[in-house]
Amino acid sequence: MNDPLPDAPKDIPDLLADWISREQLARALSLTTDTLSRWEARRKGPPCTRIGRKVFYRQAAVQDWIRAQEQAHPVRKSRGRA
Repeated sequence: MNDPLPDAPKDIPDLLADWISREQLARALSLTTDTLSRWEARRKGPPCTRIGRKVFYRQAAVQDWIRAQEQAHPVRKSRGRA
């Protein structure tokens, strides 16, 4: 998923092998990067790490977060009448 750095020596492991960018995660979840930014501000979405201006998500943490969103029986919201 991540392209290795073009100038990186072959004997150095790819430091970002287990991480994906905000853009990659947005594409994978069919969301916008703005949605992920809002979730980060509200502490709602998957945990992320900032390196400078770039935002990265550890793939295992995203998978854990997705599992935590699972509901056996989704709760339906009432539509006004009691």
